[in-house]
Amino acid sequence: MNEESHFRRLENMYRSAPCNAYYAPQIRISRGVAEIVIPIRRQFFHAGGAAHGSVYFKALDDAAYFAVNSLVKEALVLTVSYQVQLLRPISEGEMCAYGKAIYSSRELFFAEALLYDGKDREIARGSGMFARSKIKLCPEIGYRDE
Repeated sequence: MNEESHFRRLENMYRSAPCNAYYAPQIRISRGVAEIVIPIRRQFFHAGGAAHGSVYFKALDDAAYFAVNSLVKEALVLTVSYQVQLLRPISEGEMCAYGKAIYSSRELFFAEALLYDGKDREIARGSGMFARSKIKLCPEIGYRDE
């Protein structure tokens, strides 16, 4: 399988994940890089009228995760640890996370992600460690052509 097919199958797998029906994200993957876009909805708000930090985490972790999984063709990776810094609130438009794989060894990976609002202002950043899992990439988990 070529790289482009791997990237498209990862994107299909992401879109088919049940939790993504709620967030309605978009994804684009290339080698060592992933972009996640999530439209902001009022249902994401905390009492202060802005998106809850859990939405920031999801966008950042997903972008970093898929940047790493773009490098691994046989199995899912797992988030081992992830650190987030929240910089400013967002209450409208969309958030866009850009993830990049920074380091890889045989079993362990490090990636970073930056999160922007619709005015291209950085609103958060994150970084984390990922590990290769024993879960095979296969059609049963959504890893397939459309």
